[in-house]
Amino acid sequence: MFQQDDTSLVHRAAQALRGHGLTVTVDSLLPAEAGGGRATTWLRVSKDRKRIDYTAEVKRRVTLESLGAVVTQLKPPADAGQAAALLVTDHVTPQLADRLRRHEQQFADAAGNAYLESGALLVYVTGRKRQQRQLALRASKAFPTTRLKVLFAFFCDPELVAAPYRMIAAAADVALGALPAVVADLQQDGSLVVAARRRHLNASKRLLDEWAQAYALALRGKTLTGRYLAQGFDGWREWPLNPEHARWGGEPAAALLDDDFQPGMLTVYGDRLPARLIAREHLELAGPLAYEHLVELRKPFWGATLRSPGPSRVVPPALIYADLLATGSARCFAVAQAIYDSRLAARFPAI
Repeated sequence: MFQQDDTSLVHRAAQALRGHGLTVTVDSLLPAEAGGGRATTWLRVSKDRKRIDYTAEVKRRVTLESLGAVVTQLKPPADAGQAAALLVTDHVTPQLADRLRRHEQQFADAAGNAYLESGALLVYVTGRKRQQRQLALRASKAFPTTRLKVLFAFFCDPELVAAPYRMIAAAADVALGALPAVVADLQQDGSLVVAARRRHLNASKRLLDEWAQAYALALRGKTLTGRYLAQGFDGWREWPLNPEHARWGGEPAAALLDDDFQPGMLTVYGDRLPARLIAREHLELAGPLAYEHLVELRKPFWGATLRSPGPSRVVPPALIYADLLATGSARCFAVAQAIYDSRLAARFPAI
């Protein structure tokens, strides 16, 4: 549901579009008017006799790492007959604008950067700087990592949703005292529902994609603990990883689920790489400019008691999906969609 800050951002983006000589009208439907679902904000953008209708999708902060989750979330369903989704955000950098345009995702930000295209109407503006008010707003926003960790635990183990708080805290690796506020917040926004005094996760693809976007923004960067160069990169399938201590994530995990995919980066989730593996594969620390034959070590952010679905050699499918989207690579996006279709769609329907 739109928050007051989201509505304000839509109107600021609309005003910035008017600065390009466009006529922009904004209209909002309350949940009841929209059939009881989420509140919907519509924008009509016109120039002369050309016009485009959009539904506004507010994502306050978008980065190259969260781009995949955002584009996937806003991709229209196969039977779409509704207005195109317009990404409305605080600020889009030139590099991000180029990526969004390549993915055909139209956008408008509060600084006046925009990409709109329909028929004979094309608007493409980049390079406008973020305003000081936007900088202050961004600095004041905190991303709740506790919520991300709790949701991930629920994604992995649906029965955990109705478990006592101490079990949830242990599985998610969060403080017990933080859980009441997180659960209340999830109930308030509809992610959790209570029926017959039992909590249930209101799972959907939208929730999964929102989690993947927030994970890329707020938590994924904190998990990276090391980067290595691997001389034996191509033989990674034979590396002796003990699933009790280290598991494949990201691209190699996707390759283990889909033999046709060849990873360009090896991701391992574990506290450390075994000394025997480092010696055997001649792994050495990678410099900041290295980009080939890389192994990244990421620290698990969940508890030891969390039950994990899928093969023991890989991290849970929701995390593989999120890591693939965070690469920014079109080929990884396609594999992420395949993993969603085969491993996640049943639990997270696109409703």
